[in-house]
Amino acid sequence: MFEIRLEQVSLKRLIGAAFGSVLGIIGAYLMSLVIREALPTQRFVPLCVLLWMTYVGLIVGAKKGEMLNLAALGGIFGGEKSSKKTFKILDTSVIIDGRIADIAETGFLDGVLVIPQFVLRELQLVADSADSMKRNRGRRGLDILQRIQKMAHLNVQIVEEDFPQVREVDMKLIELAKIYDCKVITNDFNLNKVAQLHGVEVLNINELANSLKPIVLPGETMRVFILKEGKEYNQGVAYLDDGTMVVVDNAKKMISKTIDIAVTSVLQTTAGKMIFGKFDERVHAAVGAEKHERVPRKTEPQPMTNLGPEKTTIES
Repeated sequence: MFEIRLEQVSLKRLIGAAFGSVLGIIGAYLMSLVIREALPTQRFVPLCVLLWMTYVGLIVGAKKGEMLNLAALGGIFGGEKSSKKTFKILDTSVIIDGRIADIAETGFLDGVLVIPQFVLRELQLVADSADSMKRNRGRRGLDILQRIQKMAHLNVQIVEEDFPQVREVDMKLIELAKIYDCKVITNDFNLNKVAQLHGVEVLNINELANSLKPIVLPGETMRVFILKEGKEYNQGVAYLDDGTMVVVDNAKKMISKTIDIAVTSVLQTTAGKMIFGKFDERVHAAVGAEKHERVPRKTEPQPMTNLGPEKTTIES
């Protein structure tokens, strides 16, 4: 983790710390001259002054280094801000989910992906579980990690930092993110809320997926497959390809059929988006007729009749 902390330090702070240390050493040397004149037999005091002044110069220079304007110098200092790396911690749930690997392949993730050792231990415990479902989930998470590590454009680091006094893995993630100023990638709703209360930035995969769903406005027509009966009277339930639930009125009798419906409202919930619609046979017939008109009619080829060679009559 020392490497991560060193990479997080900006170039301004490094330059300020180095400049402050040099000034501290110079000040300590000048003070040691005075001390030697006053206390010629004391050699330990100038050494203590040297260490103390160097430390003070290092701390003050690092804090004041943020006031430097390196962009005005140009050259290699102009791109210092853009070259700073960002660190993101992966949660156990988002590793098992697997969609993080697909997002990483598209290039939308940058910086360094941090995987704590306690997350790996939790994955291993799940993979060694007696329950077959949990065991498959744990092995899937380990396969996802191997897939991410093989991506050439990603930098994956496994850290040994742990918090023995904290028992829950979620709280360990929050403490690690607070210490090293990292973002947490998760799809756990409860971890998302707790992390926000602690002031930790969270990247939620479920929120990303919901934001990418197509926008449907009331009054539009859409074609759905009625899968089952709804909770209310005469309702049918359908699902879009992305998993969005569609509740359709007057569609109970259309179960196991594909119909055209009119969207009445859209409800955004914490679990996702729900679409409410109404089935009208007249709308269904009108949309079907419109689609039928758009399809060009195929003209059947007329059969060729073989009349054979023409017969000539010879008049006698």
